Amino acid sequence: MNCDNFRFIERHRPYRDLTFKFYDDGRLTIIDNESQSALTPSDLKGESRDFYVRQRIAFIKRDLVAKTQRYA
Repeated sequence: MNCDNFRFIERHRPYRDLTFKFYDDGRLTIIDNESQSALTPSDLKGESRDFYVRQRIAFIKRDLVAKTQRYA
C-alpha cells in the first residue's frame, strides 16, 4: 500500500517533530518522532493542525480528480 510521508517540525512550543503518513485508502498515521508515540488529529494544535488540514484537503482534491477521470 502506498503512502505519502511528511515530516513537520513545529516552530512554536511545544516544538514537536511529527511524521504524517497519508495512505492511499484515506488512513492517516501521525507519529511524534521524539517519543515515538502515535497521535490523533484531535491532539494537533496551531501549525501542525493547519498542516494536517491542508494535506487532507489536497488528498481529497486528488482523489476527486482521479475518480472523475476514471468514471467520466
